[in-house]
Amino acid sequence: MSTALKSIKSLVPLLDRILVQRVKAESKTASGIFLPESSVKELNEAKVLAIGPGALDKDGKRITPSVDVGDRVLIPQYGGSPVKVGEEEYSLFRDHELLAKIRE
Repeated sequence: MSTALKSIKSLVPLLDRILVQRVKAESKTASGIFLPESSVKELNEAKVLAIGPGALDKDGKRITPSVDVGDRVLIPQYGGSPVKVGEEEYSLFRDHELLAKIRE
């Protein structure tokens, strides 16, 4: 999905959707050897950039998302709605699709 957005800051997720950006894998080993792009795998780790206000339950009460902006999360290998702004790629996931929150 290609969009005409100038900045990712202008994208506000709706309901329980969460905007994330995958963490890029290191292309350099600990000893300083650079790896070719074909050998670097995509990680299932992402950083939360924006969250929606939350979904509504049966009674109309808002269910707040389980993550906050800036959190690191584990996401599924496939899925989400891809969003491309310029050369950067982002994904929109629903709150219940996120696998885990990474604490450090």
